[in-house]
Amino acid sequence: MTAPESPAASSPGAPRVAPNFITEIIERDLKAGKYPQVVTRFPPEPSGYAHLGHIFASFLDFQTAVQYGGRYHLRMDDTNPELATQEYADAIAEDLQWLGWDWGEHLYYASDYFERYYAYAEQLVLQGDAYVDSVSGAEMARLRGDPHTPGTPSPYRSRTPEENLDLLRRMRAGEFADGEHVLRAKIDLGSPNMKLRDPVLYRILRGHHYRAGDAWCIYPMYDFQHPLQDAIEGVTHSMCSLEFVDNRAIYDWLMERLGFEPRPHQYEFGRRGLEYTITSKRKLRKLVEEGAVSGWDDPRMPTLRGQRRLGVTPEAIRAFAAQIGVSRTNRTVDISVYENAVRDDLNHRAPRVMAVLNPVRLTLSNLGTTQILQLPYWPFDVVRDSPDGLVARPTGERVAPEQATRPVPLTRELYIERDDFHPEPPKGYKRLTPGGTVRLRGAGIIRADRFEVDEEGQVTHIHATLLGEDAKAGGVIHWVSAERALPAEFRLYDRLFRVPNPEAANPKDTAAGPENPPFDPEGIGHEDESAPLDAKFLRYLNPESLRVTRGFVEPSVEHDPADTRYQFERQGYFWRDPVDSRPGTLVFGRIITLKDTWAGKAEGGKPAAEGQSKNAQGSRGQGVEKQVGGEKPASPAAAPAPLTPEQEAEAARLTGLGAAEAEARTAARDEALLAFVQGAVPGATFGQVVSWAVNDLAPGLRAGTVQVQAADLAPLAERLAAGELTTRVAREVLARAAASGEAPLGIIERENLGGALSAEALAAAVAEVLAAHPDKVAAYRAGKTALMGFFTGQAMRVTGGKAQPQALAQALQRALAPQDA
Repeated sequence: MTAPESPAASSPGAPRVAPNFITEIIERDLKAGKYPQVVTRFPPEPSGYAHLGHIFASFLDFQTAVQYGGRYHLRMDDTNPELATQEYADAIAEDLQWLGWDWGEHLYYASDYFERYYAYAEQLVLQGDAYVDSVSGAEMARLRGDPHTPGTPSPYRSRTPEENLDLLRRMRAGEFADGEHVLRAKIDLGSPNMKLRDPVLYRILRGHHYRAGDAWCIYPMYDFQHPLQDAIEGVTHSMCSLEFVDNRAIYDWLMERLGFEPRPHQYEFGRRGLEYTITSKRKLRKLVEEGAVSGWDDPRMPTLRGQRRLGVTPEAIRAFAAQIGVSRTNRTVDISVYENAVRDDLNHRAPRVMAVLNPVRLTLSNLGTTQILQLPYWPFDVVRDSPDGLVARPTGERVAPEQATRPVPLTRELYIERDDFHPEPPKGYKRLTPGGTVRLRGAGIIRADRFEVDEEGQVTHIHATLLGEDAKAGGVIHWVSAERALPAEFRLYDRLFRVPNPEAANPKDTAAGPENPPFDPEGIGHEDESAPLDAKFLRYLNPESLRVTRGFVEPSVEHDPADTRYQFERQGYFWRDPVDSRPGTLVFGRIITLKDTWAGKAEGGKPAAEGQSKNAQGSRGQGVEKQVGGEKPASPAAAPAPLTPEQEAEAARLTGLGAAEAEARTAARDEALLAFVQGAVPGATFGQVVSWAVNDLAPGLRAGTVQVQAADLAPLAERLAAGELTTRVAREVLARAAASGEAPLGIIERENLGGALSAEALAAAVAEVLAAHPDKVAAYRAGKTALMGFFTGQAMRVTGGKAQPQALAQALQRALAPQDA
């Protein structure tokens, strides 16, 4: 019998990118007609497997383009022949497709454009904007100066364009040794921005390239290749992380010197770190090479390949990416936010069954023939009969009765968990004891009459009586039939590291600094592979990250689809290992525990001493979402304390009212934010008001300068959600209301800032645009769907920017749908 999955977990589409400063820029650009279409790109380096460090940036790049009817590119930045491989390129593409990103035909490689990059390099040389330098690397660094001392020209900076061109061509021809010469941009050695002090554009590097073979011995640097490929591909909004804010000057300089129009622009956002995790590909490779894990797909690895094998779904990962938000500051995210996204996803989709991981035999002495029980897959759902004979679940799913339950054989011989029987129970023990009673899940209450032990005193067999339903019992335990259950191996996975920040100088500290970037800036920039690798992170591996047991699972799972995720009652969420499990050899891996088992642990991953509160354990990182860089860098000493039990409860309350989990936790630990959101109106707008408080009003709330009340923001949020205001107008009004105390709707009505389009007006504007461009309409309907961005920009101009992007996208899709012949 097949165990169904709840439809709540498989609804189509990805979560949306919440309004942020980048979406405001895009809306402004579309309104002004700056670009015919929004085009973004995600450029991972194929020197390893995709990992959790990719998901935030890829979500932002991809989903932003989708929301504005734009185009998304996947680009393999394969300019380093020593690291890039076809294996990694193929694996990255496959894993990102699994995650849900669909770039269609827009898969590109940096190596596609080697000839064009080189042509642009010659152009810069002929213009006098680049020169071949022949000093050593150490001398070049010395001549650049420092932030307090301007750079000194290299003795080769005055070479003529003709000399430079000759040397560059000879570099390409392979006449020189690696490192003998480089091509540098000639910009400004006195600039306070060190990046502009004649950056290197090309270096000599011999190595077999997995796509170009041995055709090249010089390769472009990232700061040269990246903006050029953006411009060649028509990228409009090139998003990267904050550490590249100074590199933007090189980007703009190249666009200007090479005359690209329309030119792309780079925008920087704050990175998101994750506790108990590393995403440096060099360090992940080290884990594989050292045998600390079984490979790139080890379920404990933060690679997407590893998370796939673990059983995490793409829906859970996308939900997590949507929760952590976009801002101009770096933050470290509590790993429980990720783990809870996984739990929330599995809670809806995973049928409940029983498995015993550490079995001990139990005999029901008074049970005669075998009974077949019909137990529900989702025991806490209220099942209602319907006239058509189907069962309607509260989730909305309608299934046949046999799909809502599964047959479970109750036999004389059973297995229960060894921990569920105690010959000498401690105080408060509520499971089975000699002479005591307990409820067998779905089968009735039993009493333990006697038990047997081996030579070492270990319990080997329990004899019990089935009492039925009339007796009293203090607890509930699960079980399986010893005669019918299926033998299985169970792999109990846990966090790979036992400290919040295994790469930091103080690994117990959640703050990230220069030596420990929270996430590898993959796809936005790249690691310095030439720097020495500090392997001290290996000291902090969790020795309990994998435990293996052998036990039994109920027979109902035998014919279920291999990708079914289960909740093994009281044990956690599991699924069959897709590599090692096969018919006759069942292997189940634990995806995640039912609850956070780390919240009460002391330093080093060991259980806290009795009576020691979580709050007394120091900076464990529980509940931390800490500003660590960007506009206001924070020092490790300023790390916020973990959430107290009271704050945890408050965060749960805010989440239950509709706030995003990360924002709820931020508000719960901040007295000023919490006091403000306490006044928010419960309902559909609550989450938006909390988001505004955390992301827009926080500095003013802490300074006591915000004059508006949270209750006054509900009508503004309602207007925004209804599509009657653009995000830009809503935030402008929010800022003015915060400064003046005037109700936001009063500002909108007084100055007629709403002006939202009715459905009829929007349809008329779309019709006007389509009528003015019949050739493009025909091309779109013939398959050139990239024109959607053109129509979006035109419609924004016609409506004066008043159209909501989502409503506009829907109206355009309806109007551009193929017409019946």
